[in-house]
Amino acid sequence: MPDSIGPSFMPKPSWVGRGYWWWPLLASLVFVIGMVAWARSADQDEQTRRRDTLIADALSAEAQLRAQLAYEKSALDQLANHLPAVARNSSALLATPEVTQGLRRMWLGVTWLDAKNRIVAQAPELLPEPVGAGMSSHFSVAVGDERLVVRYAAAQLLRKGAPWWLVRKYELELVDSSEQVLASVDDLPLRPDLPGQESYRVAVDGNLPGSYLELTLREPTPPFWRTLPLVLMGGFLSLMVLATVLLRRQVRHISQAETAWRTEAAWRRAMGDSALVGLRARDAHGRILYVNRTFCDLVGLRADQLIGLAPPMPYWPPEAMEEVMLRHQRNLAGQAPREGYEAVWCHQDGHQLDVMVFESPLIGADGQQSGWMGSIIDITERKRLQQRERQQAQAMAHQARLTMLGEVASALAHQLNQPLTAIVGYNAGLQRLLGQTPGTAHAVLSALEQQGQQAAEAGKIVRRIREFLTRHAPLREPCALDALAERAVQWLQPELSALGINLRWDVAPGLAPVCGDPVLLEQVLINLVRNAADALATGALAPIGGERLICIRVQPHGSEGVLLEVHDNGPGLRGGTVEQICAPFYSTKATGMGMGLAICRSVVEAHGGAMQAGASDWGGARMAFTLAVVKDGAISHLCGQSLDHAGQDQKVSI
Repeated sequence: MPDSIGPSFMPKPSWVGRGYWWWPLLASLVFVIGMVAWARSADQDEQTRRRDTLIADALSAEAQLRAQLAYEKSALDQLANHLPAVARNSSALLATPEVTQGLRRMWLGVTWLDAKNRIVAQAPELLPEPVGAGMSSHFSVAVGDERLVVRYAAAQLLRKGAPWWLVRKYELELVDSSEQVLASVDDLPLRPDLPGQESYRVAVDGNLPGSYLELTLREPTPPFWRTLPLVLMGGFLSLMVLATVLLRRQVRHISQAETAWRTEAAWRRAMGDSALVGLRARDAHGRILYVNRTFCDLVGLRADQLIGLAPPMPYWPPEAMEEVMLRHQRNLAGQAPREGYEAVWCHQDGHQLDVMVFESPLIGADGQQSGWMGSIIDITERKRLQQRERQQAQAMAHQARLTMLGEVASALAHQLNQPLTAIVGYNAGLQRLLGQTPGTAHAVLSALEQQGQQAAEAGKIVRRIREFLTRHAPLREPCALDALAERAVQWLQPELSALGINLRWDVAPGLAPVCGDPVLLEQVLINLVRNAADALATGALAPIGGERLICIRVQPHGSEGVLLEVHDNGPGLRGGTVEQICAPFYSTKATGMGMGLAICRSVVEAHGGAMQAGASDWGGARMAFTLAVVKDGAISHLCGQSLDHAGQDQKVSI
């Protein structure tokens, strides 16, 4: 392969070879040391600022607590002023507005004491325990010789007095000089002694003597060496050490890699020449850059005769030069199919060969597309083998048709059972009639007429199916599809009655006639109804009244067709498609040969119709087929054609 297609030289980086490979590591180390010093200084400044903020917040919270206590004291003074007008019982005390509002805020209870400290009234009568953790406190006011005492929860005082943003930022607690928690804004004060959780306390005056308000940061402050920038710097330095080690290893192997690359390029050229697939490289204008030995053998030209050639190529067939040139231009425009395409080439000695061409972009070392790389496979022998396989498949299909005759014979025996039984029955009746009422000529003639019709029917069935199997198109004539369905069901009525199957009809009025062979179409209908009856006799029923049902529905299909459907409430098709159940030798019956529906489908398609299969609205199976309606002007042209003439245009495959 020429050097222009792939790089074959890799220069050695001289600055790395002289030993400067460790300079990036040294620069990174200096940078990390500077970052650590800066982080240490910034952390100290942040600690000072955080401490100042904590002290300011503690003083502000203490002032707000004192203000809250002052407000509650003033509310108690107002109650004392109105006390002479209050009845001396608990209900009247509880009904005063000051007591009601105080209980809603933070009061636990109000007690009215007389001059001898006996309880006059109390609201509520049973004082509740403080809600949450902490103690309760009280304050009082004198009313003459009597006193009013208000009890409140210290924890509730913290919640009312401290703003929400302060509670979210700090843990607020009232502690005494022995570090015991008197009250906390949290229900479960844990007081964790964790490093990095800064706190500050300030003395609380008023009616909480000897207590301190302590503010503790809820989130601990990590040390500066555990912050994200320092962690990133540590990771960066580790990666630089690893990169330096890898760079040093790369420096030691770079000369060996260059030698190996040159050797590999030579090996690649040898491998390309020994490949069994033809290789061809072209530039963006279609000029040949490289070919291997297999490609030269395909076209019968040497490499020096091909390299540098521009279209048209000498191996293109002269009779299709214009078509090949158009395809060549589409391929260069990037529209070549990814799955490849077939082409016909000419060898230098004149014989033609079939090839399979796969085109892919040719990407250079700079990442830019410089042309196209093609892989060419000689498929001449494969095409010949495929032709032989097609011929063998046709021969096997003919053998399969002959094998099918055995199943057809079995089907004929079954289908002829009904008319033959009728013939025997009429003969028996005729004998009885002749024995009982001799001389009645009309009855005798009628029985003989029926006997003749049944025998003729049996002969027509044998003749039409035989003609169908010998690749003749069916004899067409105008026929009413609903009448054919009623006639077909008459043959099966004894079987349906014996199985206890109820038959329902849904026939649209005024259906147009279809063009077809009534005998073959009648056999299709008999087969579909019998399959539905067999399914009802052997399978589970859908829950519709608990009875076995078959419905024959004949409706218009669009404006130019008739649809006949056979519904049942049996076990259904179990997910089978029309392709599966109509395939030759496919059967769900233990004794079935799997040819009934295959023949039905061939008959319907020979009439220009289509078979359908699916789930019924009743829960069972739905088998249907469509046939085209014969218009008045086309009856004489389409219907009544002979078997030999129609067979020239249409073949029936089973």
